[in-house]
Amino acid sequence: MKKGEILTQLHEGKLNPLFEELYGTAGMKGQTERWSSLVEKHEALYGSQDISLFSTPGRTELGGNHTDHNRGRVLAGSINLDTIAAVSLTGDSTVIIDSEGYPAVKVDISDLSVHPEEEGLTESLVRGIAARFAEKGYKIDGFRANTTSSVLKGSGLSSSAALEVLVGTIFSTLFNDNMVTSTEIAQIGQYAENNYFGKPCGLMDQVACANGGIVAIDFEHPEKPVITPVVYDFNRAGYTLMVVDTGGNHADLTPEYAAIPAEMKSVAARFGKEVCRDVEEEDVIREIASLRKETGDRAILRSLHFFSDNKRVNRMVDSLKDNKVEDYLHQVNLSGHSSFCYLQNVYPGKEPQEQGISLALALTEEFLDDRGACRVHGGGFAGTIQVYIPNEQASEYVDYMQQFFGEGSVTPLRIRPLSSMQILA
Repeated sequence: MKKGEILTQLHEGKLNPLFEELYGTAGMKGQTERWSSLVEKHEALYGSQDISLFSTPGRTELGGNHTDHNRGRVLAGSINLDTIAAVSLTGDSTVIIDSEGYPAVKVDISDLSVHPEEEGLTESLVRGIAARFAEKGYKIDGFRANTTSSVLKGSGLSSSAALEVLVGTIFSTLFNDNMVTSTEIAQIGQYAENNYFGKPCGLMDQVACANGGIVAIDFEHPEKPVITPVVYDFNRAGYTLMVVDTGGNHADLTPEYAAIPAEMKSVAARFGKEVCRDVEEEDVIREIASLRKETGDRAILRSLHFFSDNKRVNRMVDSLKDNKVEDYLHQVNLSGHSSFCYLQNVYPGKEPQEQGISLALALTEEFLDDRGACRVHGGGFAGTIQVYIPNEQASEYVDYMQQFFGEGSVTPLRIRPLSSMQILA
């Protein structure tokens, strides 16, 4: 569709029903202008083209903190913050992505080999995703895209996974007639991040971004994760879901993140297993005396966190299905306590003086006074906390936390029911 046709649909409100599903009534403001600017910029960058529009949500982790990489269970939800793209074809093997606020990325996907100099760069993700598509027998070709994102970077809302899933959705839609499933797109994104980008991530982020709504995911068999939709409206139950960005320094945290799965797996290896999912908690407890010498105390504590949070996900799902929100929030608080004390991902061990997450949790617990819930959100060490605030206190909480962490540090979230998708072609 040409720019003029798209702008007409936008300004005549023809996409408003879809936008309301994507962003909620409160999130509708400014979306017409946001999407219009995206389309205008595409033509300014690349000239007059047939344009397709795409949207991929960020995600929020609801339960199962650092359990996915040891083949555990998680609970996650796609959210109303998204990465959007205007896309046209190049007619060759060049992929160009111009993301707002970042240098343009240009990759020739006729070369699908690993480029060590691209490690940690967006180029590696694009090349890795294209390589995995080709390896699986899917078609790949060139496209040019410009993107803008409302997914907060470094917030635990998975801005990187959203981009991975967006690229996979574009390849699937434009060149493969939507034949690639959301689970495959997620797995392809993880493959690129593990093998090209150089980050040993799990699969939760990508699965949650690729699917819509709340999903419980069991990674016991990671090649075929079991994904169970869970329908729930926290706002209707009386609570506003929020994240608070504590503004921590994310530089050089990859070793902190990588140590968690490695230490959990070191405990599993003691029993001849690869991951904690394949080990019985009672066996670990029975062997703690010898494990302390072999793996160290922190590895044991992290494995105990895995066992408790892995079981906790089932309880959280049951609570939502039975509409027992107070039981659910109790489990959220227990998960937060376990992450702080046993998983130990609330602040980096090498910089104990920087504890923004710890401070935000302390202030939130004081504010809540035994109502609602809070926990570290996502990978941890720096970044965000997740909070469930009674609706009637939501505005007061925003003002309260912003005095400590700055204007715009508190973001209300809404669970988005729609998956990563093409909006308009």
